[in-house]
Amino acid sequence: MATMTINQIAPEALRLSVKERATLAASLWESIGDPNQLASDLSDEETITLALSRDAEIESGEVKPISHTELMQRLRG
Repeated sequence: MATMTINQIAPEALRLSVKERATLAASLWESIGDPNQLASDLSDEETITLALSRDAEIESGEVKPISHTELMQRLRG
């Protein structure tokens, strides 16, 4: 089976029902998380700590945030 590109997959995915697209989106989102720990595995306290840590990284300039548009362009790249 040949590998499909995002330009081939996206139009087909958009033909799915809303429920099927939501299920697909959730599945894809989970697949890009930390393979050792899903976000849903974190306690509220751990989630807040992680969010504060990531915010501090952005504020300090250690990491540069990107827009949703740029993220999508990179993913399609």
